[in-house]
Amino acid sequence: MTIARNPQNTEFSSMPEQAIATDMIDYILEPQFMPDVIAAYVKSNDEVSENTKADKSNITEIIDYIHQNLPFDFSDYKDTTILRRTKRRAAALNIYDLKDYLLFLKENPEELKVLAKDYLISVTSFFRDTEAFDLIEKTILPRILENLNPRDEIKLWVAGCATGEEAYSIAILLNELLVGRFKDTVVKIFATDIDSAALLYAGKGAYSADRINGISAKRLSEYFNFDGKNYIVKPEIRKMLIFAQHDLVKNPPYCNMHFISCRNLLIYMTPILQKKIYAMLLFGLKTNGFLFLGSSENPLTIIDNLEVVNKKWRIYKSLKDKRTVNFDTFALPELSTYRQTTAIKDDPSKNMNTTFTETVNSLIANYIGYLAICVDIENTVIKSYGNTSKYLLPQNFNTNLPELLPRSLAVAYNTLSKEVLKTEQFASAKGIIFKLNDIVMEVNLSVGPVNIDGGKQKGLIVIFNDDKTTSSDKDKYPLFNEVEYNNKYTEALEEELVEVKSQLQDAHDKLSASNENMQSFNEELISANEEMQSTNEEMQSVNEELHTINADYQLKNKELAEINDDLNNYFRSNINGQIFIDSNLRLMKYSPGAVKHINLVNTDIGRPIHHISTNIKFDTIVEDTKAVIEKSTMITREIEANNGKWYQVMIMPYLQAGNKINGAIITFNDISELKNTQSELHSKNEILLRMNKELEYIKKTATNDIAIPLTDIENRIKNLKDLKSSDVDVAELLSIIDSSVQTLRGLATDLARKVPIKHDSGLN
Repeated sequence: MTIARNPQNTEFSSMPEQAIATDMIDYILEPQFMPDVIAAYVKSNDEVSENTKADKSNITEIIDYIHQNLPFDFSDYKDTTILRRTKRRAAALNIYDLKDYLLFLKENPEELKVLAKDYLISVTSFFRDTEAFDLIEKTILPRILENLNPRDEIKLWVAGCATGEEAYSIAILLNELLVGRFKDTVVKIFATDIDSAALLYAGKGAYSADRINGISAKRLSEYFNFDGKNYIVKPEIRKMLIFAQHDLVKNPPYCNMHFISCRNLLIYMTPILQKKIYAMLLFGLKTNGFLFLGSSENPLTIIDNLEVVNKKWRIYKSLKDKRTVNFDTFALPELSTYRQTTAIKDDPSKNMNTTFTETVNSLIANYIGYLAICVDIENTVIKSYGNTSKYLLPQNFNTNLPELLPRSLAVAYNTLSKEVLKTEQFASAKGIIFKLNDIVMEVNLSVGPVNIDGGKQKGLIVIFNDDKTTSSDKDKYPLFNEVEYNNKYTEALEEELVEVKSQLQDAHDKLSASNENMQSFNEELISANEEMQSTNEEMQSVNEELHTINADYQLKNKELAEINDDLNNYFRSNINGQIFIDSNLRLMKYSPGAVKHINLVNTDIGRPIHHISTNIKFDTIVEDTKAVIEKSTMITREIEANNGKWYQVMIMPYLQAGNKINGAIITFNDISELKNTQSELHSKNEILLRMNKELEYIKKTATNDIAIPLTDIENRIKNLKDLKSSDVDVAELLSIIDSSVQTLRGLATDLARKVPIKHDSGLN
């Protein structure tokens, strides 16, 4: 509830006058009367707050009723805001039950409009938050202008502009910056709001003295004209702005905007609706475009796509190149159309079946001298009673009563009918003299209101009476004076003309607003078309990239298929079993040859290796595999199988790209034949060793047995030579014996030098 003191009784009247000018004041009271009103309001508020569930139900009905009768949908506004403002309006009317207030709304359409206007919260002013506008003037707008390409136009959007003060403020700032090379830059500021009345006010650009407080004297004289009552925005500023009705909830956003201002509007909406509108505002911004929000608003849902320019005043810069938004919930702007409708007229040329009642009515009318004609509000004859032809001009195919009446009667009728339509009371004139068919007649004329077709249509009953007798009622009739009636009729027409001019001006204003709306919508369509064309080009580019990537993937898939076939054939043909273990010692893959060593089936893929039974005597397989993975080493062991065969088991790391270890490979090589060969060689080696020992013994024995006799023979030969026998035969014989002994000695020496057979440990 808001209360203001009567400005006439205050020393300083500007503050209460400004408050009253907002149309948000419920009571205008003197201070001594305020406590009683406040106490009553607090009491009523306590009473109303007791029935919360009923309140929510009634609020829902009120919102639906507003939506049905006015072009506003408040279903996504915060419940607390709607409830508080509804209760405030109800309490101002001394209504403390929202159900009763709903009934009151249905009976009073004007209150419905007042409530809807209260919901809209149209509060704004020129250069509101001076520090923020200084930042926009000195930093934001210059950056926008510097980034403009030649011949580019600058586009701004003020969403929720209310009565236009903020939009005009931005236009003034821009106008001051459009100098030098920016002098011819085209500026389009789209100022939108859901409130058509506020837009109509904004479009006129006329503000009273109490609404221009934020404007400096210099700017006021430079950008406004004073007409004695209001300050009027000059045309060079007004032409920058396009005012259009736009619903942020329903309608698509304006696109390719360099700057969007949407201040203190989203705080009244639910988080879900805020998320949708924030996404829409982001979509409307160009890359590096600026978003200006209210100090209590935080665009957390789109903050990843924004750069914070000024945290205090909620100014952000768009970073996103490609924008997407869901348009499924949007509708095209609704253009208000105004049509005058009239009831379908009955065709008077139709031959009606005359009923008995109608015949009697005509007879009575003729008998008493009263004739009557019934017309609709457009003066079209609907029905006549009695023979009225003596008062009507003979015109075929004409049903307009004033055109059918003689001049003086037509003047009287036109004047009386205007009076009746205004007062809804009978009006009469007597002594109307007219000439018809060269006969001068006098008649009294009465005109009164009548309901036609069961009250669905209003009309007039026109009664003609030529009775000259005097009666008290007839004496009350004013005497007809054609000049006087002409003057009255002229005055009525002039009043009607003034009203028509006013209606025409209103229609012109509405048409102008509609034209601006259409221009805005056309701009939006052009922008959307450019967006669609740009998106189409991007889609074509993406499609080509996808085609290239797809071809590359197909080639890689073919290569992978070939590699997979090679691996499958390798596994199938590899008689040596192999199993692949991951870093968690779980089975990844195995070759068919591994099945005979470890009991494997396809369902074992993914199982830990120590859960699977084996057919080999390898108790350290788990520990060895862990060691290989942890130390990046290789372990080789010879293992005997349960069937008696021997295998060489080699465990080595499973390496990925970059030599990253991601498991181990266990390979089984069958060495049974090698083992058998080793066994046979070992047996033969043992035999050879025994033979070698025997030969060694023989060698030693033979050497000793030969050496001793040879020494003895050599000694004897020496003794015989010492005797120096002269017998030639003896000397020759000794020489032969000595030569033979030396030969035998050489054989013994050679035998002693022979290397014995060494023992080969590798055959064990």
